[in-house]
Parts: sequence; structure tokens; C-alpha cells
Amino acid sequence: MSRHPLSLLLSVAALCSLVSAGTLAAEPTSEAGRAGAHGATPATSNPTDPAPSESARLNAWLEARYEEQLQMNPSWLTQLGRKDRYDEFDDWSETGIAKRLDWLGETVREMETSFDYGRLDLEAQTSWDLWRYRYEQAREAHDHRRQSYVFTQMAGPQSRVTQFMLTYHSVETEADMTAYISRIAGISQAITDLLESARKNAAAGARPPRFAYEGASREAKNLSSGAPFDDGADSPLWADAQAKIAALEASGAISAERAAALRIEARSALITSFMPAYRALATWLDADVAHASAEARGVLDNPDGRAFYAHRLRASTTTDMSADEIHELGLAEVARLRQEMDAIREKVGFEGDLQAFFEFMRDDPRFQYPNTDAGRQAYIDDSEAYLEFIDARLPDYFGILPKADLVVRRVEAYREQDGAPQHYFRGTPDGSKPGIYYAHLSDMSAMPKHLMEAVAYHEGNPGHHMQLSIAQEATGVPLFRTRGGNTAYVEGWALYAELLAKEMGAYQDPYSDFGRLSTEMWRAIRLVVDTGIHAKGWSEQRAVAYFEENSALAEGAIRAEVRRYFVLPGQATAYKVGMLKILELRAWAEEALGDAFDIRAFHDTVIGGGALPLAVLERRVRSWVASVRAGA
Repeated sequence: MSRHPLSLLLSVAALCSLVSAGTLAAEPTSEAGRAGAHGATPATSNPTDPAPSESARLNAWLEARYEEQLQMNPSWLTQLGRKDRYDEFDDWSETGIAKRLDWLGETVREMETSFDYGRLDLEAQTSWDLWRYRYEQAREAHDHRRQSYVFTQMAGPQSRVTQFMLTYHSVETEADMTAYISRIAGISQAITDLLESARKNAAAGARPPRFAYEGASREAKNLSSGAPFDDGADSPLWADAQAKIAALEASGAISAERAAALRIEARSALITSFMPAYRALATWLDADVAHASAEARGVLDNPDGRAFYAHRLRASTTTDMSADEIHELGLAEVARLRQEMDAIREKVGFEGDLQAFFEFMRDDPRFQYPNTDAGRQAYIDDSEAYLEFIDARLPDYFGILPKADLVVRRVEAYREQDGAPQHYFRGTPDGSKPGIYYAHLSDMSAMPKHLMEAVAYHEGNPGHHMQLSIAQEATGVPLFRTRGGNTAYVEGWALYAELLAKEMGAYQDPYSDFGRLSTEMWRAIRLVVDTGIHAKGWSEQRAVAYFEENSALAEGAIRAEVRRYFVLPGQATAYKVGMLKILELRAWAEEALGDAFDIRAFHDTVIGGGALPLAVLERRVRSWVASVRAGA
């Protein structure tokens, strides 16, 4: 974030809790079993398994159960490139969510009574573990649903459902367009259902800070303003609908008369369904904001806030680390990274101290693009050049390579925020939609040049785009393992990818290398600040001050970051925890294998397993090392 999602990058705590039993895909992750490079096999089936049919039987059962789950979640089907239930959207009512959770629980009980875990091969055991793990996480999130924040400034559902329509609902036929129009009612109902949940959570005492209300309200108003709602410029959905109808007409798929009729139908759906849902949301947000705290506070003061935060840490890191343990880890990492940053300060001959160097990096014009359209395009062009550089070196470090295309784009105006973080939206498994690296470019002072190289590798290759694309393109494992996942793995991998890029020859400019350290420092600071906010009662200003003391990020970016932590408790701690686990496993494997260690096979083992909980990832790597030793 990435996220999210990554992805649709929905790494939103509200949706993790409220839509825990399945809905619009969140931070996209996956598990993919593939043969590794140079003959190494990353934790695949054991040919001496006494009963391989048990594994095959479980795989077939999981395929059937996942298809049932997909049919309950039309948005998932669309993101997979399928068009069944294309005119529907997911049921986000609390009744619908509870129904899906109950179904998932029943499948786990059936799995446990119908299959012998001990007779499964390693990949099938991993599939079993993941299916059960995801249910346990969904159940725990559902238990804490009253503590979650539903609508916030951070990629809330108010913007996500519109982004879903623009990004994933392709229109190639007249039937696709009529489905699009029908779906407008579906996403409108989803917003209405989530508003009811937000009302209940607020009544229970779970309200985000005032800035979160204001940001969500602004987005809701932006999306329901302009034509056809009023005399302004075309609203995002209306512009999208008209463009897709026009394309059908231009291709000869429909007549001019039918195109005119479809425009009338789309306009009616927006006015009669979308506008009332969004204006009701904005009205409630504007009214309930009076009950929200003007001074941002963490969840510690909310009902059951301490237990909720412990749950969010478990869900985000996939570990049992306590808030105090994470806080202390963060302090140690901040201290280590300050030493490495100071070494670069000395290398470039800067005479002031590190704090002065931070200010220099923030303020010197050489590190800024002009705040113009030309400056914004230069940011995109330079990001593409960095990605082209690293792509040429991927075969030296990976045996499995992504097939999907990657594009770099500016965030759409209706959801763009000054200083908000770049993020990645994955494409479709069939390659019809490329992966997209999005950047918020409304305020170029918050997008410094020295940071952009590391961010490009994080969001693109060898980071999110590579990992998520390989997962989606995988064959030979149950389909559910190519979707979903956890933040610790997905973001841990992307942060590891930033460091790996240095090994691959990137960051030739010492200022860019300082930028790499800055982005890692950013994630180390998160360990301190997130736990400081939600376990130690830090104020927004204290969190911002700590960030400024240890980072060269612009003030606007820092404040946007800190406000993100307030509304997504625990999520930001996952990045560094996941990265450190991957580094730990690599160091262990290198020592265990010595000259037999193969970096390509190691990476294929880690990335070929997909978005695993960290304990499962460790078992996978240890099994790979054992297989290499056995074959030596």
C-alpha cells in the first residue's frame, strides 16, 4: 500500500470486521503452488505419500466449496473475470454477513470430519490450514464488529464500490451494460446496509475521529454531485456509464436508439438508487460528526477497545505479539535505521546532524517535482523507468515471473487526497485488466523524488504486482488459495522487495538509497506510533512529532499516515513484522544450505506459496530446505 487494497487494496478494518465472511476483495493476496527454479520444488506433494487420493479428494472438495462461496459474492466473480451474477452485488447486510459466516463454519466442521489431516500431502495440509484459518479470522472479526469503523477517509466502502464498477465491471455487450445498470442498485443497497451497521457501531461507542467523518462525507458528496444529479460536471459513475455505452455504439454492438435508451436507464438508476443512498450517508455523517472527537483518539477509550486492538494486531501480523512487544521492536528498528541513514548523510558530505538532513531532504527543491501537470507526468514517467530497470533483472532472482501487465496511473480526482499513500490494484487473472500502480499527485510536495524509486518497487515489481500476479496465474492448487490473504505476508513481501531491489542493482543515487531507508523507517515508525496511539493513548500531535523526529517525509504525508493509523488500528504494524520474518527465514536457509542455497529457488518457495500466515510460511521454507538437503 498498500494495502489493499492492494489491490483492490481494501485493507480496511471496517470491512475486515463487517464483511468478514466474504465480499469485495480486500488486500489481494493468494497462494500458488509452482515448481521452483533449477529443479527445486517449493513444498509440493510428496511422491511417497501413502494416500495421495486423500489430498486430491480434499482439493476437489475445496474447489466445490469455494465455488459456493463465490456464488454468494458476485463481486468476487467479477474480479476473477467471470460474468455470472454480473447484474448483482454482494449482500452487505448484517443478516447476509452472518449467513455467510455460518456457512463457512459449517464447511470447516465438514472438512474436519470428512478428511484425515495426517494423510494429506504438504500442499493439501496448507490448504486445510488456510481454509480453517480464514474462518477463524472471520469469526473473530465478526465478534468484534461493533468496535470497527465503517466509513472513514481511508479507502472506505463509499469510494470502493464506485472504484469496483469503474475498474472491474467491463462492458463488451449490451447484456453487460444492462447488468451494469442493475448493479448500480446493488452497490447502492450495499451502502445503505453498511450505513445501518455504522449507526449501530456509533451507538455502541465506536466512532472514528472527526477527520474520518469529514473525509468520508466529502467523498460521498463528490460521488453524488454533478450530472446527472445536478448541473455540475459529469459524476464518476455517470461519465463511466456514458463512455461504456458510447463504446458499444461505436463498435456496432447496439444502435443509436438503443444507446439513447441505455443512457436513460443508467441515469434513472443513478438518480433513484445511487443518489438517495449516498446523500443519506452524507447526511448521517454530517450529523453524527458532532458526537465524534475533534482531538483524534485511539481505540483504547472505546468500549472493549483494548481487546479489539489485540484482535487487530493478531489479524494484521498473524502472530501473537503483544502491543508492548511490537512497540519495543519498533523502537529498536528505528534506532538501527537512524544509524544507516546517518552513514548516508556523511557519505554525501552534509555537515549538519541527521535532523537537519531530514529537513534538507524535505525542503530542498531538487527533490521536488513542480506542482504542475508536467510535474505529475514526470513522476509517472520516472516511475515507469525505474520499473523497466528492475524488470530486466528479475530472471536472475526469480524462476517464476508474472505474465500480467502493469501500468502506472494517477488516482482519480473523486478519491484523490493530498499526501495519501500510493497503492496497487491487481488486475484480473485472465490478463484482461492489468495491475495498476496508483499515485496521489494532487500535491507534488508530498511526493518527493528520493522516495519514488523504493515505492515503485514496492507497488510494482518485485513487490505487489509480482506477488499478486503470480498468485492469480497459478494452477494446480485450489482456486481459493489464489485469492484473499493477510497483510503481514503481502506487505511484508513488498517491503522485503524494496530491500531486494538494492541487491538487484537499484538505488545508484545515494539520495534514492536514503529514500529506501526512509520508507523502511516509515514502517518501523508505524510499529511505534500505531501501538502508541492504540495501546498507550498517544495524541495525533505526539504521533506526528515522533514521525517528524525520525523521518524526512513531508508534513502532509506524515499527517495523512498518522490519520490512517487512527482509523485502521493494527494494520500498519504488519509490514515490518512480515518483512523481518522473510529476512529471518532467508538468513536461516542460507546458513542451513550453504553453497546449495539458491536465491531463485528461495524466492519461488516464498512467493509460490502465496499469502500465508507467517507460521505457515515458515513451515513451507523449512520443508523446502529439507527437500534440498535430501536431494543433495
